[in-house]
Amino acid sequence: MKISPSAKGLIISIITVLVAFGIYNFFLAKRNYYLVDNPSEQTYYFNINNGVEKIITAGQKVQVELKKGNNQIKVLNGEKKVLFDSAFVVNKNRGLVNIAHQDYYINEQFYGYGLNKDSLIAVRPRTTIDGKLFVNAPVRFNKLYTDAFYYNIDEEYDPIVKNIQKVESRTKIFRKADFLKYYKEYYQF
Repeated sequence: MKISPSAKGLIISIITVLVAFGIYNFFLAKRNYYLVDNPSEQTYYFNINNGVEKIITAGQKVQVELKKGNNQIKVLNGEKKVLFDSAFVVNKNRGLVNIAHQDYYINEQFYGYGLNKDSLIAVRPRTTIDGKLFVNAPVRFNKLYTDAFYYNIDEEYDPIVKNIQKVESRTKIFRKADFLKYYKEYYQF
């Protein structure tokens, strides 16, 4: 059976599209998920939307299923005494549930061609953390839920500039200790 040149071209283009889609889907696509995080030294039990009770130990993070809109969470301490029973609203495709009400910091990083990072940072307000001033206006967060970030605590900033035509920024949420370590490494003055 002989295949015409136009049929060969169609087959090659379909294979190329499938390979490109596979590469994007498995290696480049950003996954959307929700995390329950516990940076404290305590162990907690929690139950979301009257589902299965889960346990989260010190320093652990757990991916959970949340629905957009209203969600309920019940949190118990290590002795299984109720700490709180609360509700929160999910608006985005990724978020962080802070069951220990610890401090997190949401930091913004800028990308772009010919970007003068120092001049951008210089005009932004400073934030005080543990009595020290920090540049670039990191935002403190210690409430139950947030989705006001792009990169979750277990993701890294993009090392590559994606769009060199304009200045862009991405936000990332850090545990407090992780933010202080990142700040020391990234903002070298």
